[in-house]
Amino acid sequence: MGSQEVVVIGGSNSEHIAIRVSRITGVDYGFVYKRFFPDGELYVRIECDVSGRSVVYINSLQPSVNSSIIETLYTLYTLRELGARKLYAIVPYMAYARQDERFKPGEVVSIRVLAELFKTIDLDGLYTFDMHLHRISDPRELFGSRFYNLSAVKAIAEYLVGRNLVSRDTVVVGPDEEAEQWASRLAGYLGGVEYTVLEKERISDEEVRVTTKTGVSLAGKRVVIVDDIISTGGTMVETINLLKKLGAKEIIVTCIHPVLAGNALYKIMRTNPLDIVCTDTILSPVSKVSIAPLVRDYVLKAIMGTR
Repeated sequence: MGSQEVVVIGGSNSEHIAIRVSRITGVDYGFVYKRFFPDGELYVRIECDVSGRSVVYINSLQPSVNSSIIETLYTLYTLRELGARKLYAIVPYMAYARQDERFKPGEVVSIRVLAELFKTIDLDGLYTFDMHLHRISDPRELFGSRFYNLSAVKAIAEYLVGRNLVSRDTVVVGPDEEAEQWASRLAGYLGGVEYTVLEKERISDEEVRVTTKTGVSLAGKRVVIVDDIISTGGTMVETINLLKKLGAKEIIVTCIHPVLAGNALYKIMRTNPLDIVCTDTILSPVSKVSIAPLVRDYVLKAIMGTR
């Protein structure tokens, strides 16, 4: 399949990724016009010819999560309606993944509803990065067999190594047990450095208490904290403060998805870490690692290699 048979389109939250993917692959970039009516309803118009072509649509479901979901579903449905031969959706950040169980009677299990909405479009592939998996171990049970949960951890490792931010005595730390999957992978990509995870007790939506779990020495070490999401910043601030008490010499904060709600970034910056490194699944002031090359390698190369 030639590059002219493929078009990549970016939604409101991921045009920066889509444009870069277009540049590094040579495939066409398709424009979508979007605006809101005075009553708040969304207007979407596809401004490129997609008939008979393979279309890759990229849009994160953050920020403005609920309107982003509507924009994404409207656009995907219309692309299929306009005759896209193959239709692939890349959702770098999948919202509502943490709402995966009914804890109280009558609660909506939001991620299940969202998965059902995506399935109505009959996508040829649905891709996300480092989806927050807690009680649901296999997201294909929700989204179907064409769902792919990719990872951007290697890209973060390459950034750290490329800027000489890692040495043999570096220790990788996950703030809680859920972060062990990212901590172990990052430690491996960094040449097999030590890693450990902490224990977190959630007190409220914005308040957490973090304690140590293992006996790995952090005194005098450069510590790289890694997590999938930084939302309110509470977990990260508590983790940094604890690591300092344990004697960490320098601290680098990393994450895949910088949600950074409210003043989260400023709360973290006040703890004076050596660096804060996140990807651009959600565009932010600390989105220093682009996932565009990963989209090219994991998705575009596969699409262009098939007919």
